[in-house]
Amino acid sequence: MKIYPAIDIQNGKCVRLRQGEAADKTVYFENPLDAAKMFADAGADRIHVVDLDGAFAGNLANLSAVEKIASIGIFVEMGGGMREVRAVQNAVNSGVSRAIIGTKACTNPEFVAELLEIFGEKIAVGIDAKDGNVAIKGWVEVSQKKAADMALEMAKMGVKNLIYTDISTDGMLTGANIPAQKAMKELLSPYGMGLIASGGVASRDDIIKLNALGGLEGAIVGKAIYEHRVDLRDLISIAS
Repeated sequence: MKIYPAIDIQNGKCVRLRQGEAADKTVYFENPLDAAKMFADAGADRIHVVDLDGAFAGNLANLSAVEKIASIGIFVEMGGGMREVRAVQNAVNSGVSRAIIGTKACTNPEFVAELLEIFGEKIAVGIDAKDGNVAIKGWVEVSQKKAADMALEMAKMGVKNLIYTDISTDGMLTGANIPAQKAMKELLSPYGMGLIASGGVASRDDIIKLNALGGLEGAIVGKAIYEHRVDLRDLISIAS
């Protein structure tokens, strides 16, 4: 299992939100590149980046910062605002190794099929769930689509990696939702889809429990690192 330290970028700064609320944020680094270098120095070989402005507005807004992060030679997966082929191409051209499609994967699954034809395994899908339903547009809206139904749809389409976020725990430091991640892993296991767990990781015990599920591709850790509740080197050691 891989550890993906998270960098959320808003107005060019590295921030963390509580449950995706734009008004409830903490700025941790004025320059996201400093966070990326800190993670790389701790042994991380990949980073999960979210363009928050892009997620809320629907178009990429912090690509220059992402390009600088990718320039240090680390694997970058990125989500937020990639709702057009051109946006995905721009992200890939800037060094993004994996583009995460969220809102438009929910509202227009055919868009994902189109991207798979062009970019193949560089495309992942992000499902952000609230009470079992898919949240979209930076979590501002909750759709009528069930997270499990969308996950199966994407798996059957040939998407190789899924990032599954439990909104109720995200940024809350209350612990990962292990039962929800376990259920999603079991749902997807027949399709060979890699599952990356996101939301709520607050301690090394959460990583131990996620790792014990077996077969997870990775786990995203954000606020717990910034608040010094976990040691990134330790988490990487546990996961590997």
